[in-house]
Amino acid sequence: MAAAVTALSLIASSATGVASADPSSLLVDAGSTSDRVTDIVVHSPSMNNDIPLTIIKPKDQSRPRGVIYLLNGAGGGEDNANWLNKSDIEKFTANKNLYVVIPNKGRFSYYTDWQKPDPELGVYKWSTFLGKELPPVIDATFNTNGRNAIGGISSSATSVLNLAIEHKGLYKAVAAYSGCAQTSDAFGQRSIRLVVESRGNGDATNMWGPLDGPAWRANDPVVHADKLRGLKLYLSSGSGLPGRYDNFRYVTDAKTLADQIVVGGVLEGGSLYCTQNLAQRLRTLKIPATVDLEPAGSHSWLYWQSQLHRSWSFYEQALR
Repeated sequence: MAAAVTALSLIASSATGVASADPSSLLVDAGSTSDRVTDIVVHSPSMNNDIPLTIIKPKDQSRPRGVIYLLNGAGGGEDNANWLNKSDIEKFTANKNLYVVIPNKGRFSYYTDWQKPDPELGVYKWSTFLGKELPPVIDATFNTNGRNAIGGISSSATSVLNLAIEHKGLYKAVAAYSGCAQTSDAFGQRSIRLVVESRGNGDATNMWGPLDGPAWRANDPVVHADKLRGLKLYLSSGSGLPGRYDNFRYVTDAKTLADQIVVGGVLEGGSLYCTQNLAQRLRTLKIPATVDLEPAGSHSWLYWQSQLHRSWSFYEQALR
């Protein structure tokens, strides 16, 4: 009976590409009710795909709590490089009282709505899913208070800013760790093509159309930084110089460490450049933001773990 109701609901909602009137009908798998960390599956009508997510519940679930939507990097959590495997988030949140929702799909998508299906990556309507389809399901399933924040690392640090701009009013706060907000200039477009094309074997023009076209400018948070006004903002980056986690104490494999220092250093240097540009744009517009620029550090997980720790009170203040 439940399967039949869900099927009918999905047929009805597929015509509009948005969630049905009953968001719980999109919940394919509700996960564990007793475990604090559990995996659920939510159907996306716009992508006609089932999306796995990890839910970290508050320590105290007796009253409504806020929700942090926390995005993985370029691999979308489909690889080993994700919050659960690469950080201490499960242990760190053991005594915390916010929900954390982590999508485990969306590789090389920039978590945006693509203009065209991509032969390699498929149909991507991630902004529709994250901004319209998913939040009602989370609110209907868990004891939330209706206040949301969103955070992302690396490529997803661009995504979270665009999602906040597109879905005005959905989020109270946005945290962008080691990202590059600019998308319409040559540097930003090269950065995106490195992710989508060089790593993902996709075609970036399927995402936002011709390079230098209007959609690239429309999805540039630096150009549209005025639309971030009213949000609590947290921006962070290292410098790219070797830092406290770039040594054999934390990375025992020599090849991995060399890659972290060299490649991770270059990537974080680019992130610093972009983060400074966005911070300057916000200052020009007199939009307040917390900007944490560390004097050293590569583009790697222990720094993002540290930033999550440092920014947790930022989320708490925004969502209480």
